[in-house]
Amino acid sequence: MSAQEQVLKQRSEILHALCSSGSAEGLERILDLLLAQGVVVWEDYQNIVVPARALCTNARQLLDLVFGKGEDACGLLLAALRQVLSEAQRAALSLADCCSSREETDGLHGTATQTLLKERPGLVSKLQDCVDGALEVLVEAGCFTKADSDDVQLPVYTPSQQARHLLDHARSKGEKAAKILLQFIQEKEGRRLPSKQDKWSPPEVCLQYQKKLCSTVSAQSHFLSTYGGTSNMSLDDIYIENHLELSHDCADAHQVLHLTDIVDTAGTLNEEADTVLVSGEAGSGKSTLLQRLHLLWARGMALHDILLLFPFSCRKLSSEHRELSLQELLFQHCCWPDREQDQLFQFILDNPHHILFTFDGLDELKQHFSDEHRHCCPTQCAPVPILLFNLLQGSLMKGVLKVVTSRLEAVNPALRRYLRKEVLLKGFSVDGIDCFVKKNHSDPIVAATVLQSLQSNTALLALCHTPVLCWIISKCHKELLGCGESSPQTITDVYLMILQHFFQHQNPQKSTLSLGWVSGHVDTALRLGRLAFEGMGSCCYIFSGTELETSGVTEEDISMGFLTHSNNLSSVDCKQYEFLHVTMQCFFAALYIVLDNNLDPSAIFKLFQPQDMQQTNISSACFGLCLTSTVQKEGVCEKEAMIAQTPNLQITATFLAGLLSQRHRSLLLQCCSGSTLDKKSRQVVKCLSKGMQKHFKSIPPPVEGEKKSMHAMPDFVWLIKCIYEMQETRLAKDVMAKLEVEHLKLTYCNIGPVECTALAYVLQHLKNPVGLQLDYNSVGDVGVEQLLPCMHICNSLYLRNNNISDEGIRKLVAKGIQCESFQKIALFNNKLTDVCTQHLSHLLKTKQNFLALRLGNNNITAEGAKQLAEGLRFNQSLQYLGLWGNKIGNTGAEALANALEDNKTLTWLSLVDNGVGSAGACALAKVIKKTTTLHELWLMNNCITRSGVECLIQALTHNTSVKSVWLRGNDVSVEDVEEMSQREARLIF
Repeated sequence: MSAQEQVLKQRSEILHALCSSGSAEGLERILDLLLAQGVVVWEDYQNIVVPARALCTNARQLLDLVFGKGEDACGLLLAALRQVLSEAQRAALSLADCCSSREETDGLHGTATQTLLKERPGLVSKLQDCVDGALEVLVEAGCFTKADSDDVQLPVYTPSQQARHLLDHARSKGEKAAKILLQFIQEKEGRRLPSKQDKWSPPEVCLQYQKKLCSTVSAQSHFLSTYGGTSNMSLDDIYIENHLELSHDCADAHQVLHLTDIVDTAGTLNEEADTVLVSGEAGSGKSTLLQRLHLLWARGMALHDILLLFPFSCRKLSSEHRELSLQELLFQHCCWPDREQDQLFQFILDNPHHILFTFDGLDELKQHFSDEHRHCCPTQCAPVPILLFNLLQGSLMKGVLKVVTSRLEAVNPALRRYLRKEVLLKGFSVDGIDCFVKKNHSDPIVAATVLQSLQSNTALLALCHTPVLCWIISKCHKELLGCGESSPQTITDVYLMILQHFFQHQNPQKSTLSLGWVSGHVDTALRLGRLAFEGMGSCCYIFSGTELETSGVTEEDISMGFLTHSNNLSSVDCKQYEFLHVTMQCFFAALYIVLDNNLDPSAIFKLFQPQDMQQTNISSACFGLCLTSTVQKEGVCEKEAMIAQTPNLQITATFLAGLLSQRHRSLLLQCCSGSTLDKKSRQVVKCLSKGMQKHFKSIPPPVEGEKKSMHAMPDFVWLIKCIYEMQETRLAKDVMAKLEVEHLKLTYCNIGPVECTALAYVLQHLKNPVGLQLDYNSVGDVGVEQLLPCMHICNSLYLRNNNISDEGIRKLVAKGIQCESFQKIALFNNKLTDVCTQHLSHLLKTKQNFLALRLGNNNITAEGAKQLAEGLRFNQSLQYLGLWGNKIGNTGAEALANALEDNKTLTWLSLVDNGVGSAGACALAKVIKKTTTLHELWLMNNCITRSGVECLIQALTHNTSVKSVWLRGNDVSVEDVEEMSQREARLIF
């Protein structure tokens, strides 16, 4: 099929992919590429990107234009779609590679203004975090006026849009402005851009080594290695892009990220630093993400500025006990050069900006990050952790970009000082789960059946947002489809399912396993459990053959598939093993605690108090000493090992709570006595109760005039998850009976759909309604659905920046209408469109005790405002309405004003940054003239001119209830501001 035919046949799917998010970023990135390739000329671009026009109309204009330009143009459009769209967005499209006769060009392109056009995609990326600095330089040089600068920096523009407008203005100003801008970018990067006259080329020894390194990295990355390589799954066939976000404290926090954006400039917090942190929960896909990045580099498909990439595993570095120089670390652990090692190493030292280091799993390093031991000499030997820490902080190889992955809780403040930026890995989206299951099952009928099972069990669907759990569930589809009503609900359920799967694999002649399937393999479970347990006690994740023998692990145990070979280049012992995934080791350690009858009784208490163990300076070995034969590793700093272990101990404790649940009692009674299980279960219940009481006692008394509030400590959500895994309703009721607060704050707590399930299970037992604040998490639509069981206890719900769409709001409103206590909701910075306003309008019509609706920074237009206005006409209770940062314009403002003209309850209204002009202001003036309740009206950063302000002033002369009207950032001159402020003091400019 030709490219033109593909574009025509898939027109509706392409439009959906470009417009479904509500953001114009995807369309604009594609236009950048087409401009650079000459498919679209400047006049075309201006006809397509019309700010006041709907996104879908602009997208249709692009498709019509490109289709009319013929086969080559359509081929380049498809290529641009492949490059820009996410994996999930591409899933519904067929973007076959079509040949194009258009020649590619490289280097710089003629004049400076031509370079701004031809290099546009890369320049947008480089400029978006330094627009302010570029504007200052251009203003100082006399190329830009203050008005030009203000036009580029309008608040309605995203950082990337500001960068595009800056490029557009610079081109229009001519060669001088273009040259100054290019020079600024070159100086910002710390190196010159290559030109036709001065094209830099690395030495031959580097190119030869690059070829070998690419081959090595490609071979290591070709097959999925994250889960121990249990099958030869090609990464190309299985990889699904995770949901990525920048850390919440950066200017670009709401920007959609793709894999290669990790090493771009967007989200930079510290320009002097070189280390990018990718953080996420255990099993969230950090290792797979790095593996994909490595593979793209090795194939020349990404990171084109990087000549040499050196990948490291912190787990394997932990097993390196020799002191090494930096040169030995690079060449021995990654790829040994065939010749001229010293010359090659000198090239690396001299060209740091062309080198990339990646370190996977910093949380699995035995030592915690420290900047106490400085090491600056690249040729001097030092312990591997010292080399690593000095690389991350920049004492060694300053200028080399470093990407490190870690669980969030393992990153201490000392490391954060040296971070260039932080990227949060949030797991799979719902579309990602769908793609992953389909990729795992070549039989579409099986894939459809598995997906149907997930959609009918939202708790299980919530678990699948974590990639490792999605992999297990997909792998164990036969067990899943055969479990009927006892479908997995908890993480422990899922890991018991994979245990059954591997045991079944050893007995293929049996179609099913009896109730005693664990007891039939209890010896294997105990031996592997002991290995896992001892490893947890000594912070060990890679085991030698000797360690396996000490734990009694046999070849038959290894053949079960829970252990896999570990390729450790620094060891002469070729027999080294690791568990399929660190969470699998945690699970077996928990299983051992349940099954072993000779376990020290204090083991469970120590497992649930890792923080206390740190504070009392009890070593991680203390956990291991619960076994009389535990082998202690030499040379491990006890306190640092304990800190590094805490996340894994908490995962182990969560599994322990789940295994001791009543739902698994009949299974475990085949191996343990009822009295032993009861005793251990009581110990866990006591630990959980004590841990929760400790949190409750730490709640400070309320400030006079404010509600009593609890801001959750880091371990609070973990304890909630343990209670849920245990499935003890009585325990949840007893614990919540002791919590007496009016507001529960859980911001920045890494709460995703799984945590929402646990929270709802426990919080539904609160005695009195609370305000539940979940801002800056990853709740999503599935998480919203999981929260519904506790909606009756929420008088207010705060869900800022949680990736929630209209579908999530539909379900939330349907439940909220039934809950008498539910009175307030805040939904800033989500993915809401006009579709959700239909449901919210119904909420306003139905609930006559609803008080506050805040929808700031979404994608609501005039049509959505009209829908809300319909609800407002019938509402007699709403006091706060926030719509800042949307796109309602004059039409939307007029619709709201008409609905509010006779309103007797609203006290606060915000329409900041909505494209409201004087017509909208005049309509709102009618509300001011009649209202007796409105106190504050926020209209900042709009397009209101003097005539609109005059309407507001006239209305205020008839009103005494309004205290302030905020008008900063509108189209009013300085002279008019001064004059009108004197006439009406309640206007705030």
